[in-house]
Amino acid sequence: MAALHAWGLDTLAEDAALITAELVANAVRHSESRMLRVSVARPGEGLVRVAVADKSRQLPVVRDPTPEESSGRGLLLVSVLASRWNTDLRRWGKVVWAELGTDGIARDGST
Repeated sequence: MAALHAWGLDTLAEDAALITAELVANAVRHSESRMLRVSVARPGEGLVRVAVADKSRQLPVVRDPTPEESSGRGLLLVSVLASRWNTDLRRWGKVVWAELGTDGIARDGST
């Protein structure tokens, strides 16, 4: 992630890339949007936010898959890696975002 490198936050790149991949995969799989928007921002001191916007208003659901299921763990992974995550509904769809702390914020999975 070029933005993280430019901000000197290379240590967050792996987690941010994995979170982004999971959010994009969910948007592709569960929305009927033909276009998505991915953004990386610094919404406040000590935070990086990765977000994926799509045109569906269907909220993401954290699942509890069985060991035999081969999918359904993406948001669980996001919950573990991110300081917090949530969804903002818009008139045109939604934005699912996750924040990573840059200054030692605990990864507690809270939203």
